[in-house]
Amino acid sequence: MIISSVKENQKIEKRIAITPEIAKKYLSLGFEVVLSENYGVHLGFMDEEFKQHGVKIYKDTKEVINNADIIVQLGLMPDETNSLIKENQTLIGVFNPFENKEKINNLVKKKINIFSLELLPRITRAQSMDILSSQANLAGYKAVIESFANFEKAIPMMMTAAGTIPAAKVLVVGAGVAGLQAIATAKRMGAIVFATDVRMASKEQVESLGGKFLMVEGSENLETDSGYAKEVSDEFKKKQEDLLSDTLKKIDIVVCTALIPGKKAPIIIRENMINNMQAGSVIYDLAAVQGGNTAFTEVDKVVEKKGIKIMGEQNILNKLPISASSLYSKNVFNFVSNLLDKESNKINVNLEDEIIGKTLIK
Repeated sequence: MIISSVKENQKIEKRIAITPEIAKKYLSLGFEVVLSENYGVHLGFMDEEFKQHGVKIYKDTKEVINNADIIVQLGLMPDETNSLIKENQTLIGVFNPFENKEKINNLVKKKINIFSLELLPRITRAQSMDILSSQANLAGYKAVIESFANFEKAIPMMMTAAGTIPAAKVLVVGAGVAGLQAIATAKRMGAIVFATDVRMASKEQVESLGGKFLMVEGSENLETDSGYAKEVSDEFKKKQEDLLSDTLKKIDIVVCTALIPGKKAPIIIRENMINNMQAGSVIYDLAAVQGGNTAFTEVDKVVEKKGIKIMGEQNILNKLPISASSLYSKNVFNFVSNLLDKESNKINVNLEDEIIGKTLIK
C-alpha cells in the first residue's frame, strides 16, 4: 500500500504530516511512502533525507495523489487537488467538518473514506492519536511566550537595591490541555497564575500546577460526557462575568483558550471588562480563529484598546512547525496503524472500533 502527502499552502499551514522519522516507521510497516517535491524543505527536511530512508519523491502533485491508497494532510487540500482523489482512496487529516460541510460532502459522494482526527473519542486507547491534545499543548505554551514578549514589564518578581518589581499576574481562561500548559509555562517563568473553567474537575489540575482556581457556583454540572465544556446558561454567564470583572482589574496578562468543538467561540471577556483592565496589559486569544473569546479579537492582528493589546492568530503552531509536525505525524501514524489489518496489510474500516467509527465522516 502507498501512503502519500502533498505540500500544504505554507501561507496558511507550515506543519507537515509525515516527517523523515515517521516515514521510516511507515516503511517498516510495509508501506511505500510517496511525497511531493520539496515537501519539508521549509522545515529543513530536504528531499534527499527522505530519499535516504526509501521515500519516493514526485514532482507532479497529480502523480502523488493518483498513486496513493492513503493521503495524510493537515487540512483540506485546494479544490483542484481534492478533485484528483478517487473512489476507495482514504483521506486523513483535520478537516473541520462543521465548517467545510459542502466540500467534505462532495468527497463522500465520490466514495472516499474521510477520517477527521479532531473527532477522535476521548478514550484511553486513542490517547496516542489525540491530535487536539498534542497540538493544544504546544499552542498553550506558545501563547504564553507570545504574550510575555508583548508585555513591557518583567515577568518574575525581582528584588534589587533600587526597589522590588512585583511578579506579573496571569489569568488563564479555560483549563483544558492548552490552558493547563499555559498555566505551567507562566508559573515556570515566575508569574502569579489564576485560572477559570466551567468544569469543576479542572480545579485540582490547576492547583497541582501552582495556579489559583477561580470558581463560579454551578461549575460541577458543566462538563460533557466527552470531557469538553458545555455551553452555559445566561445565569451562569452573569456569575462568570461578575467574577472576571473583579479579577481582571488586577491582571496583567490573559490567555484565552475557551472553545466549544464545532461552534463559534464564546465571548467571555466583554468590552466593559477590558475597560477595567490596567493599561499595558496583554490578552492572547487562542480562540481567535473561531471568533475569539474577547469582544475585540481579530485574527492575525494586535488590536489596542485603551492601552491593552489583544492578540490572536489563525495558526499559532506556524511558529512551532517542527515540534508540531513531529507530534502530529506520530499521532497520524498511530491512527493509521490502528486502521491497518495486519494480516491482509490493507485498510480495514471496522465501524465497530470506536476510534474508526467516530472519526469516519459518512
